[in-house]
Amino acid sequence: MGRKRLGDLLQEQGRVSHRDIESAVQEQRGSSILLGELLLQRGLVSKDELVTALQEITHAKYVDCQAIPVTPEALGLISRGVAVRCCALPVSVDGKRLIVIMAEPQNLAAIDELRFNTSMEISPRLGFATEINEAIDKYYGLSTPESVEVEEEKLLQIDQADSSIIEFVGIETVGSEKEAISEFYAAKAKQRTPAVRLFSALVAAAAEKKASDIHIDPQASTTIARLRVDGILRDLISVPLQMQESLVSRIKILANMDIAERRAPQDGRIMVRVGQNKLDLRVATLPTHYGEKVVIRLLDPRTAQISLSDLGLTAKQLSIVTEALSNPQAMMLVTGPTGSGKTTTLYAALNLIRSRTVNVITVEDPIEYMIEGINQVQVHAKAGRTFATCLRSILRQDPNVIMVGEIRDAETAEIALTAAQTGHMVLSTLHTNDSIAAVTRLIDLGVSPSLVAASMTAVVAQRLIRRLCDCRGEAPITPQFAARLMAVGMKGIEKKMYVPVGCPRCDQTGYKGRVGVFEILLFHDSIRALIRSNASPTEIRAAIRSTGIRSFQEEALEKVKEGLTSLEEVFRVIPFNADVPAACRVCRRHLNPDFLLCPYCGADRLGPQGGEDSVSTLQPLAKGDS
Repeated sequence: MGRKRLGDLLQEQGRVSHRDIESAVQEQRGSSILLGELLLQRGLVSKDELVTALQEITHAKYVDCQAIPVTPEALGLISRGVAVRCCALPVSVDGKRLIVIMAEPQNLAAIDELRFNTSMEISPRLGFATEINEAIDKYYGLSTPESVEVEEEKLLQIDQADSSIIEFVGIETVGSEKEAISEFYAAKAKQRTPAVRLFSALVAAAAEKKASDIHIDPQASTTIARLRVDGILRDLISVPLQMQESLVSRIKILANMDIAERRAPQDGRIMVRVGQNKLDLRVATLPTHYGEKVVIRLLDPRTAQISLSDLGLTAKQLSIVTEALSNPQAMMLVTGPTGSGKTTTLYAALNLIRSRTVNVITVEDPIEYMIEGINQVQVHAKAGRTFATCLRSILRQDPNVIMVGEIRDAETAEIALTAAQTGHMVLSTLHTNDSIAAVTRLIDLGVSPSLVAASMTAVVAQRLIRRLCDCRGEAPITPQFAARLMAVGMKGIEKKMYVPVGCPRCDQTGYKGRVGVFEILLFHDSIRALIRSNASPTEIRAAIRSTGIRSFQEEALEKVKEGLTSLEEVFRVIPFNADVPAACRVCRRHLNPDFLLCPYCGADRLGPQGGEDSVSTLQPLAKGDS
């Protein structure tokens, strides 16, 4: 037997007539008011009669919001937005249970949402919607329309960003929803609500500052919008709590996401025109304790047109990479951590290679930029399109050049290396700390050392470091900087170094833009022989140094000497782990690489004039020395 409805129960008890119920139901249609409260407002039932009936139907005890104390601990578990949406007031915490007064305590969807947001069991109590809403305003605080308007005006003045130049283009879905979505966008095009204006201003500010990502982070009392500029997150604005959900909904609508789904992560995409330029926005949401976090990756199609000479390669490195790419049968790996610019380097390589006489096919996850004249394949694991399966199919498409977005498993690695042996140019990426670690990583995946040695042509390891802004200043060289230069064997130490200052152009950070730092492992006969014999990374590194190829540390410090970046920035990005400890030639005691003077005998590493003649006072520590 089904649960009784409120109208039926009140009629059985003789509280209201059938005609009154039908009239109230007709009046209720099209409004959000509950039937019981409508009957109470019209004076058809008393509050006590209504409470008795509702308690019998919902099996929840009625609690007067004005008569019960509310604890700050309970309020902190549920945001105001969730409380309003669920018409629920958190009252207190009882062990692992949260006591909540709800207008609809039998609403399982609302209880599930509260349980998800609080990670606690929900113990519902009955309350009237009007009483609950008044209590929410009382305990969470009610901002006046004037104060909200003032906040909006502040938010829309983000670096005087002109959000009027923003035009969003929805990525339409296929099927029956396409026309409805088109009509929705057309209806919303002329509306400039606070959330619409705010998101437009955020995108305009991100484009103006050349940010790579926008972060929208919900917190207990506010929502912080941040930009990732030159690899560093910066706080931009604080979004009022009242606007957080409408802002997220605005983004999800544009990205064709389900705005009703708040408990599962979602991915979407937005195309936007900023002035004369187009941006591709990749949107990802993640449910957190205080609401949905949104991260938006900004992709500028112009980045795909970059050339190798724009990356920051030295003349010698550029010559090595260009020569490696001219080989019709080879494999080149680009390695580095996430966000080090590996994909940009691959696209620059493809721009050098592509032509009407060359069949270039890529398999990517995801396809970040569309390049004319290249066949690009999107990985789709659910449809069976993995890197390995796509790579097998590509080999049957008569390719000259194959680009694999990332080598993640042994199968993909083996197919890619075999393809390089059978007459193809193969480009790919790998997550390793330096160039030599790429060899170790491939062998750890199960690829034989002989196959690695025979197939590989070059490994390009890279990092991105921030450039000093034009407002940079000069300072006397520090002992730490001089010691670092000496430790890696660099000569010609200058008497000055450059430091960040800060100006409006760089947002007072002292840095503007980024430049690449590269370490290249070029495979030649001696390196291949070492790999086949399972030589250690230290032996391979020594063989590379003997050919004149410089390490990450040397390349980074050279950019410091040139004034392109600062020593602090290099230390932030590049690890300085000395493979061989240093020793004082005079007393043979072990020295820290940062020491300029031997603490045991007083020998001066820089010599009396601080020149390079003093390099001889420090030498690598021989085996057996202590």
